[in-house]
Amino acid sequence: MSNTDDPWPNHRANVGIALFNGDGLVWLGRREGTPPPWNWQLPQGGMDPGEIPEHAALRELEEETGIRSDHVALLGSIANWIAYDYPPDVREDPRFHKKRHLGQKQRWFAFRFHGSEADIDLARHTEVEFDAWRWGELAEIPELIIPWKRDVYVQVAEAFGAFARRV
Repeated sequence: MSNTDDPWPNHRANVGIALFNGDGLVWLGRREGTPPPWNWQLPQGGMDPGEIPEHAALRELEEETGIRSDHVALLGSIANWIAYDYPPDVREDPRFHKKRHLGQKQRWFAFRFHGSEADIDLARHTEVEFDAWRWGELAEIPELIIPWKRDVYVQVAEAFGAFARRV
């Protein structure tokens, strides 16, 4: 796809991961240093130039949770980009001066976790994203995320609802 075909050329390419356990619950991470109530989210992160989206998802999953690719199995993905805009106060905040993009466009992947909770290591990567984690219901995730990302999470919950079951 060329930049002229991209409906979000000014949005950063990103991946998101919905990780389901055998009970059909999804992995939720609490963003380090983010005050409640909207400090829980699914793992997500930027794609490197030329990186295949699924590979980026597996890399980000390991960086943010410590979970290696051999502990997960791909369940499905959302074929199209889902995008959100940063609100003006975020783009103008001096702490976010590096955010030269208008928002993020994301490719989402669902994986089944086949490891043990001992395989989860939030400090595996030098840049720690989450300070706590828990398993939760897929349907609850839109209410846990910051409001300007909520529409993305509604779409993810709808697309991956079939995976939120006990296996």
